[in-house]
Amino acid sequence: MTRPYVLHSVATSLDGYIDDTSPDRLLLSNPADFARVDRVRAGVDAIMIGAGTLRADNPRLIVKDPALQADRLAAGKPAQPRKVTVTASGDLDPDAKFWHHGVEDYPPLVFTVTSAATALKERLGDLAEVVDLGPAIDFTALLDHLGGLGIERLMVEGGTHLHTALLSAGLVDELHLALGPVLVGDQGAPRFVSPAAFPGGSTRRFHLASVEQIGDVALLTYRPKETSLP
Repeated sequence: MTRPYVLHSVATSLDGYIDDTSPDRLLLSNPADFARVDRVRAGVDAIMIGAGTLRADNPRLIVKDPALQADRLAAGKPAQPRKVTVTASGDLDPDAKFWHHGVEDYPPLVFTVTSAATALKERLGDLAEVVDLGPAIDFTALLDHLGGLGIERLMVEGGTHLHTALLSAGLVDELHLALGPVLVGDQGAPRFVSPAAFPGGSTRRFHLASVEQIGDVALLTYRPKETSLP
C-alpha cells in the first residue's frame, strides 16, 4: 500500500515557537505567506492537524481562494482537500468550525484510540468518520489508512505533538518552515517540536532544498536526503 507524501507546514518565531501564551493567536507570518499556504493547501489531497490545534485555534482549515477552489474542480478534484485530525482523549467540540466548513464532498476523518472511539462516534455523529487505531495512536497505520483512501499528498499543519510524532517516526517527506521576524521568549509557549528521539540523532541532517524571502518572512524548504519528489 502506498502511503501519502507527507508535507509539514509550520510558521515559527526566530526562537522556535509556534505561538505565545496570550488568548489570541500569534500571527508569525504575513499576508503573502498566508496566500502561499493557501496555494500549498490547494495542491494536496488532505490536511491534518492535531486535536490540540483544533481546540486552540478553531480553524476552518480550508482553501480560501475561490480561484484555487475552481482550479481544483477543473482538475476533477473536490473544491476542498479532506480534513483529518487525531485525538487520544476524544475531547472534540462538535460546534468547532472544522466540522462545518469545506465538508460538502466528504466528512473529516478522525483517528482515535479504542477507549475513545465509541463516545466520539456518538458525540460527532454524521459530522465525521471516526477511525479506531486500536489501543494507541499508530501513525504508520494512520498513513496506510489514508493511502488506502487514495490520498497521495498529505499536508500537516500542527501542532507540536503531531509534528514531533511524525518527525520522530521518520514519516516526513518535506518540511516548509516559515521563519517570522518575532522573538517569543516564553518557556510556557508551544514550540515547533518537543524533545524526542529523532531518527539518526545528532547525525541526522535534512537537505535544504530552497530558501525564499516572502516580505519579512524566510521560507526554508527541507527534505530528508533519502526522499525523492513524487
